[in-house]
Amino acid sequence: MTNNKINKPMSAISVAPMMDWTDSHCRYFHRLISPNVTLYTEMVTTGALLFNKTPERFLRHHEMEHPVVLQLGGSEPDALAKSAKMGADAGYDAINLNCGCPSERVQSGAFGACLMKEPDLVANCVSAMKDTVDIPVTIKCRIGIDDSEDYDFLADFITKTSAAGCEEFIIHARKAWLKGLSPKENRDIPPLRYDIAQQIKDNFPNLSIHVNGGIKTIDETVERLSNFDGVMIGREAYQNPWFLNDVERQIGKTEHLRTQEQVVDAMIPYINEQYKLYETPMKSITRHMVGLFQGQAGARHWRQVLSTQAHKPESTTDILKVAMEKLLEA
Repeated sequence: MTNNKINKPMSAISVAPMMDWTDSHCRYFHRLISPNVTLYTEMVTTGALLFNKTPERFLRHHEMEHPVVLQLGGSEPDALAKSAKMGADAGYDAINLNCGCPSERVQSGAFGACLMKEPDLVANCVSAMKDTVDIPVTIKCRIGIDDSEDYDFLADFITKTSAAGCEEFIIHARKAWLKGLSPKENRDIPPLRYDIAQQIKDNFPNLSIHVNGGIKTIDETVERLSNFDGVMIGREAYQNPWFLNDVERQIGKTEHLRTQEQVVDAMIPYINEQYKLYETPMKSITRHMVGLFQGQAGARHWRQVLSTQAHKPESTTDILKVAMEKLLEA
């Protein structure tokens, strides 16, 4: 295990935007564990913001979440510009354009990974957003799509979109198969090609290049940080959220972090507040906490209480105390 501190801010490490996972409750929970990593929203489509009677619910976030980035899904420059303005006005620290999601639902809307085939359109989208907001506009993409995964394909995309004003790219180091693979399979089956992302970093030294995909350990995080401007952690941060504590302690040398029990205690008033303000069911929040004790003695008891009790109408936040007691007794 390396103990060397990377000479980069902790905000260079981020938690990936993940649909159905990284909602505001998840981000608040992650922030209690890690004071410094950059957090991302789930992808929010321009349609959800522009054609919904209550668009503010898609932009809702807690002041504790900062630094937090709004990820947008869309392909129309004007719609993205208006949505980016809404995000900036809501207080987000940056706007990220999704050019990496391979799901058929996203493809049907002509955005996500299929946008990599249209770098000129993406450049127009970036330009429109940059003309509208003063906060950074970034792109998350793949190394390629379908049979296009060579360096030249990605370099062309980076060249055209950076010329439009995008200075930061988060590259998921796998290509995306737009047909034949599910989104889940697209996270595992295409092989990781960090070498292509590295070529981009080497040949575009003026850009901030972050890497994403398959990073599960502190050593892997340190290794990637030594070659890239940032590292984005995906499923490991969600399934094993205490990993973010390891990141803070071992890479950032952050002191005075909350213990797991203190994180649980801090979630109790938050859960009560969310119910009082929005009638948010407790299960909508505790579902993000199930993996808090992953790999530790008693973790099964913790998961069991949250999984079987949080959805019951009569349950209160006392179940978190019960779950802690059972875990500590194990």
